[in-house]
Amino acid sequence: MEYEYSIGEFSKLTGLGIHTLRYYEQEGLIAPERNSGNRRCYSDKDLTWIEFIKRLKDTGMPIKEIRRYAELRAAGDPTLSERMEKLVQHRQVLDEQIAQLQEHKMKLDEKIEFYKKEIQRVNNTNL
Repeated sequence: MEYEYSIGEFSKLTGLGIHTLRYYEQEGLIAPERNSGNRRCYSDKDLTWIEFIKRLKDTGMPIKEIRRYAELRAAGDPTLSERMEKLVQHRQVLDEQIAQLQEHKMKLDEKIEFYKKEIQRVNNTNL
């Protein structure tokens, strides 16, 4: 069964403010249906889609790229390959960021080990 949510309900469900939802609509990221009173009404499909948008944002995809992805999604099945390619490219960017972060972590671990040894050396010297 498909549920319909008002913008207030949808805001609570997604953790996004009403202004953010309206901004996403202006940017073409979401396109909620309108009810008979011309009020926005969101569905479970919108909920799934907004969670994906949030994940793309959280992983650093720029709004411009998310907008392009949304346009492709709206165009339907003929764009499946292009959408997949966008995600593959984004994953590559993430892989590079993860590798860089792992290198930074390794250098921090080395420095922490240095300090542990130095503290131990100083403590043993002062005995």
